[in-house]
Amino acid sequence: MTIKKEIDFNQKLTDEQIKMLEALKSRPIAFDDDCPELTKEELAGFKRVNAEPPKASGEQTA
Repeated sequence: MTIKKEIDFNQKLTDEQIKMLEALKSRPIAFDDDCPELTKEELAGFKRVNAEPPKASGEQTA
């Protein structure tokens, strides 16, 4: 079962949110058929989509 919560990062966390995050910290990762554990080789196949540093403000792009 998936539980989705929205957190406004501009506001201080509530006691309830802190307790939720602390409880999640100790839970094991649950891999399944839709999201299997990846090998080091599979993980190495990923690359950053923003590998190029951002252009300076006002600089033209091609």
